[in-house]
Amino acid sequence: QVQLVESGGDLVQPGGSLRLSCAASGSIRTIYNMAWYRQAPGKQRELVATITRDGDINYADSVKGRFTISRDNAKNTIFLQMNSLKPEDTAIYYCRCTANTLRDLFRADYWGQGTQVTVSS
Repeated sequence: QVQLVESGGDLVQPGGSLRLSCAASGSIRTIYNMAWYRQAPGKQRELVATITRDGDINYADSVKGRFTISRDNAKNTIFLQMNSLKPEDTAIYYCRCTANTLRDLFRADYWGQGTQVTVSS
């Protein structure tokens, strides 16, 4: 199994910045794509940013130019640097990875428990 743990969520004022981290652990063979999602109250979960093992990146239009996803393959960790935060960025942020394990070559998706980001004055 693979476990994901997010951290870094907090209450921040509009225009502020936060840096989220997501660390994967467990019986990992290879982690492929990793991504950040978010879910605001009363809304569906939405994709924020993705990064492949080779470093190819995509962002949701709503965060382009403000958020930066990065990855440390040696530490099985991804980051989300969030700048110029807006109240509409308020959500629970979740990390997801696609990985296989030492026991099974089948690739599966794993999710973290989420970290709360609140943007408010």
